Amino acid sequence: MDHFSASTASSAPPVRTGPRDPGDAWVEGNRGRFWGRFGAAGVLAYDPGKGVLLQHRAVWSDNGGTWGLPGGALHEGEEPVTGALREAYEEAAVPAGNVEVLFTSLLDVGYWTYTTVVVLVREPFDPVISDPESLELRWVPLPEVAGLELHPGFEASWPDLRARLES
Repeated sequence: MDHFSASTASSAPPVRTGPRDPGDAWVEGNRGRFWGRFGAAGVLAYDPGKGVLLQHRAVWSDNGGTWGLPGGALHEGEEPVTGALREAYEEAAVPAGNVEVLFTSLLDVGYWTYTTVVVLVREPFDPVISDPESLELRWVPLPEVAGLELHPGFEASWPDLRARLES
């Protein structure tokens, strides 16, 4: 199984050195607190020979230590597919030119949205930990995904996403 691990794990968030994007903020409401003032999006990359690419989230992050998707807060006015691909490139070096969008899945709580962008890998690539938000990146065969400690949001959506991938 292919996997890539960070050389060091830290329990503290990284020091920010540049300006924050206005979308990098929490929003709160009656269904909870969510990251991304303009919503958030992530990529579920599917390679039929390897499985899906998952990110082991840094301990300092929200729901740290769980497995989820490379993704994050959308920029103001950014389309979810564009934002998901940008975030997946920033966090895992997923090359947008190597994948094809299969479908999207939307979670809408009224005041915040999360879009899962499911992509088919057309040209294989090796993911690379390219920021401090990942402890590990791993291709996980579909039957093994549910056996990992998943991010609660991804865990809730995984059965439907898997069914759609396998149909």
